[in-house]
Amino acid sequence: MNKIEQLQKVISSSDNIVFFGGAGVSTESGIPDFRSVDGLYSKHYQYPPEVMLSHTFYVEHTAEFFDFYRDKMIFSKAKPNKAHYKLAELEHAGKLKAVITQNIDGLHQMAGSKTVLELHGSVKRNYCKRCNALFDEKFILESAGIPTCSCGGEVKPDVVLYEEGLDWDTMQRARALIAKADALVVAGTSLVVYPAAGLIDYYRGNNLILINRASTSTDARANLLIQASVGEVLGQISIE
Repeated sequence: MNKIEQLQKVISSSDNIVFFGGAGVSTESGIPDFRSVDGLYSKHYQYPPEVMLSHTFYVEHTAEFFDFYRDKMIFSKAKPNKAHYKLAELEHAGKLKAVITQNIDGLHQMAGSKTVLELHGSVKRNYCKRCNALFDEKFILESAGIPTCSCGGEVKPDVVLYEEGLDWDTMQRARALIAKADALVVAGTSLVVYPAAGLIDYYRGNNLILINRASTSTDARANLLIQASVGEVLGQISIE
């Protein structure tokens, strides 16, 4: 039995699957991975990307933050790929209970997934810091300088910046879902960004599946390790 057949067997026999994904889930949609060869971390800017996406930089250099954010963080033309659509199918079939994602692109919802826990927020949501009015990504893209609400308040993306904490309720819900899962599929993540990467420690089952192009420090813990692109792998799975 090859690895795709092993994965198929696990998915066919499970009805409480949780998917935990990272940047590698969206690279096939044209959204670069920060840490890949062609990602943001390999580019040269006046400041490192992790500095420009920090809370301190946002507060002290707000206009520069938004110039970088508009240019490098919003991919409004990106479309879901085979991985996104297959996960939505699995949820619709009652097999997948939740998608837990480190991505901020909203592609899981665009593909039809309903239960999506966004650990790092979403570029699709932006809010006025004064009156809490909500705005979409188009508003940010079409604004100049610092985006401002009609009330005069500054509009901030609903994304978790470096130095900011993850939402406690979302993390608690993710932990509970993983703890109860009979299969945990971890895909497209290097498992180096904490506290999100620590979520897999809550899984107690024997169907830990890792799908990633590169090796991770958690490979030895996997019950099934597949080193390939997420869309390529999930695209071969049938819903039974």
